[in-house]
Amino acid sequence: MNQDAITIEHTGQIHVNPTDPERIESYLPSECNQNHAANILPLPNGDLLCVWFGGTQEGISDISIYMSRLAKGENQWSPTDKLSDDPTRSEQNPILFLDPNQTLWLIYTAQVSGNQDTAIVRYRQSQDMGRTWGPIEVLLDKPGTFVRQPPVVLENGDWLLPVFYCDSKPGEKWVGNYDTSAVKISSDQGKTWIDYPVPNSLGCVHMNIMQLKDSRLMALYRSRWADHIYQSYSTDGGHTWSEPQATELPNNNSSIQATVLENGHVALVYNHMSKEGATERRLSLYDEIEEDGQTTSEAKEVPVDDHAKTAFWGAPRAPMSLAISTDCGASWAYRRNLEVGDGYCMTNNSTDKLNREFSYPSIKQGLDGKLHIAFTYFRQAIKYVCVEENWVTKA
Repeated sequence: MNQDAITIEHTGQIHVNPTDPERIESYLPSECNQNHAANILPLPNGDLLCVWFGGTQEGISDISIYMSRLAKGENQWSPTDKLSDDPTRSEQNPILFLDPNQTLWLIYTAQVSGNQDTAIVRYRQSQDMGRTWGPIEVLLDKPGTFVRQPPVVLENGDWLLPVFYCDSKPGEKWVGNYDTSAVKISSDQGKTWIDYPVPNSLGCVHMNIMQLKDSRLMALYRSRWADHIYQSYSTDGGHTWSEPQATELPNNNSSIQATVLENGHVALVYNHMSKEGATERRLSLYDEIEEDGQTTSEAKEVPVDDHAKTAFWGAPRAPMSLAISTDCGASWAYRRNLEVGDGYCMTNNSTDKLNREFSYPSIKQGLDGKLHIAFTYFRQAIKYVCVEENWVTKA
């Protein structure tokens, strides 16, 4: 699809894919040049909410959190609501979480321009399913704390919030070489949190926790090394975790998301791509941002060195794939691509429409049993796609 078509479809109008009548889709409304990092949530009344961040460019202080709603029975996403606006920080990676008391949480990061190791985690609450919101508060104040995946509530009442820590050596700018994962556990409905590190999780981020039908907790991870999706387990309610191990699935140092379906299957959206064969490499995610917070014209390209254990930036972010596991994540027998392309992501520039990535997906099963998916399209739009599980398994 050409970029002019994205602009036309930016109204949020739902339509059937003209070449595949088994999927419906739309591009969510936005007036921002860049739109990225969606998280989608079905509500008990059948509405869908989607949040993401938008602005000029990731890492710049004009990046804020936005939300749109697809009301039950409607065929168009609502105009966006701007839910944050700190002119001193780039506000990113929003999460929606509906707690057992039916309070809706918006959780997101806020960092100094281009410096992910300065991030803190903020939140807002809504008592009317996102129609109105309370004040912005600080949830986690340790610098360098990042979130991407929603909390999980266990039967014992514990809340598990996966986080990752963006660390750097003194005098060095953050590039992702020292990131590790942990789980924050709250036994008092989010008032206080205890930190439980994931052992030997260097380079494993965006921890995605799921309660399997066999009662274990499984986590999937993005890899800073751009090699594989990693996986670990807990059998004690998330207090201890096995060391993350590589799965059969590739990863390109870009986000993933998975969810457990009502039938026990696990549905995963991700880029079926790694650094293998990549001919270009960026210095870091924010290499187009100067120390004063201004953008530069291009990313800083560095030589490809497959022997260096450093975060790999620039591996293509395509295709966008949907996979199904019928054995609790032990294997992934079914896969089908939602989008294909070259996935060019050697720049985050959306103003000049240079980026061609499909990335940062979110997936949830709705009350209707369908799979509701949202992801970044060329860093210009958030694309929404809805399919049945058998769209994948019968392909």
